[in-house]
Amino acid sequence: PLALVLSPLALAVVLGYSYTKRFTPASHLVLGAALGLAPVAGWIAVRGDVALTPLVLGLAVALWVAGFDILYSLQDEEFDRETGLHSLPARLGRTPAMRLARRLHLFASLGFLLTGWLADLGFLYFLAALGAGLLLGCEHLLVSPTDLSRLNHAFFTANGAVSLILGTATLFSVWP
Repeated sequence: PLALVLSPLALAVVLGYSYTKRFTPASHLVLGAALGLAPVAGWIAVRGDVALTPLVLGLAVALWVAGFDILYSLQDEEFDRETGLHSLPARLGRTPAMRLARRLHLFASLGFLLTGWLADLGFLYFLAALGAGLLLGCEHLLVSPTDLSRLNHAFFTANGAVSLILGTATLFSVWP
C-alpha cells in the first residue's frame, strides 16, 4: 500500500527535524512540513491515494506551524546566536523574522480557505477559517520586536484556539 511505501519519508522528516537547527535556519519549515504531513498521511492511509485537498491542507498546516515556530523562537534568538544554533530570528533578526511569520500565516489562512472550497465544507467552515485567520493576525499584534512579554499568550492561546476552531468546524461540516 502507498502509506507503507511513503512511511520512511514521513519518518525521516519527523525524526530529522530535531537535528535541523544545527545546520539550517529552515528548521521552522521542516517542523511545519513534519506536521503538515499529518493530513496528507491520514488521507493516504484511509483512501489509498493522493489528492489535491489534503495536499493543500497539509501545506496550510506547514505554513501555519512554521509561522508560529518562528514567533516562538524569538525568545531563543540570543541563545541560538551564542550556541551556534540556526533559527530565522538569529539569522535575519527579529523584525524580518516576524515579517516572514506574518506572511506564512497569511498564506496558511488562504490555504485553509482553499481547503474548505476544495472539500465543499460549507458556511460554518468558512466562518471558522476566517476566524482562524483573524486570530493569526491578532497573534502578530500581541508581539513586537521590542516586546515579547505576550509571546506565550500569543503562541499558546491563539494557536490552540485556531486548531480547536478549525477542527470543530470541520467535524460539524462533514458530520451527517
